[in-house]
Amino acid sequence: MKTLRDVKVGCAATAAKLHGEGAVKRRIMDMGITKGVSIYVRKVAPLGDPIEVTVRGYELSLRKADAEMIEVE
Repeated sequence: MKTLRDVKVGCAATAAKLHGEGAVKRRIMDMGITKGVSIYVRKVAPLGDPIEVTVRGYELSLRKADAEMIEVE
């Protein structure tokens, strides 16, 4: 299983499945990350947290733990 955390800077991936449950999953979906959406990894902080991505035309910062809940293809 490949997660958003595994995607290299400058590469894009397609969200395949969201893991997690309840409020955490709802928050990720509210940010625009749903099944089938393209996610482009722009930057990763020096220590790996947070990750800056582009989703649906806007920039978003995700914590490492949240990125690991997003399975990509």
